[in-house]
Amino acid sequence: MLSIARRTAAGAALLLIMPLAVWISGWQWQPEHQVWWLKTLFWITETVTQPWGVITHVILCGWFLWCLRFRLRVAIMLFVILGGAIIVGQGVKSWVKERVQEPRPFVVWLEKTHHIPVDEFYTLKRTERGHLVKEQLTGQQNIPVFLRQHWQKETGFAFPSGHTIFAASWALLAVGLLWPRRRTFTIVFLLIWATGVMGSRLLLGMHWPRDLVVATLISWLLVTLATWLAQRICGPLTPLREEAQEIAEREQES
Repeated sequence: MLSIARRTAAGAALLLIMPLAVWISGWQWQPEHQVWWLKTLFWITETVTQPWGVITHVILCGWFLWCLRFRLRVAIMLFVILGGAIIVGQGVKSWVKERVQEPRPFVVWLEKTHHIPVDEFYTLKRTERGHLVKEQLTGQQNIPVFLRQHWQKETGFAFPSGHTIFAASWALLAVGLLWPRRRTFTIVFLLIWATGVMGSRLLLGMHWPRDLVVATLISWLLVTLATWLAQRICGPLTPLREEAQEIAEREQES
């Protein structure tokens, strides 16, 4: 358990660098006007947004199962553990959001620029909030259409970031489960992807830096437990002799 916690803690520390740096710097979100840059960020965030998030989840589950090469019965149990870690993370996110009720940055911006009180905004039903955002931003050329539409759909509370919990959980699962297999490329790719998702949430006006920090810590706790369960139920995460030889050959080639 301790070795797993150390691995996942190292991964979490890497993910925390960006949001902590932004938080400490005192950076405040303002709407961007460079459409190409925002569009790139939007597509990064869409890899986690429904329905694309489901596709991302299935692809990553399949890739993890291939990398770990467990027998069918064990692979099914691992699939359940991976899915459970993600679902529990989203459940924790929803529970905390309803109790903290922190407004999103773009909602605070709407209050300042369009005089929509935050308290009144969140007393409306979700569909009514979306209609209000659409109505207030119609004809506002400095906000791209795709971003306005994204805001219309994402009118819930900010703290913590569900997108970050999803992406960070997968990145930390890679650290916890795949490091013994030395799947370095997968680990690095998922850490970069998760950081990209986190950055997109900041720059699209969806979250504050503290939302990302707490979401990452929640992911770390859940993933550490999930990795420990995987080791207890599915067997050792260290590779078998043949795979260990393959890993050694792969490292020599690199």
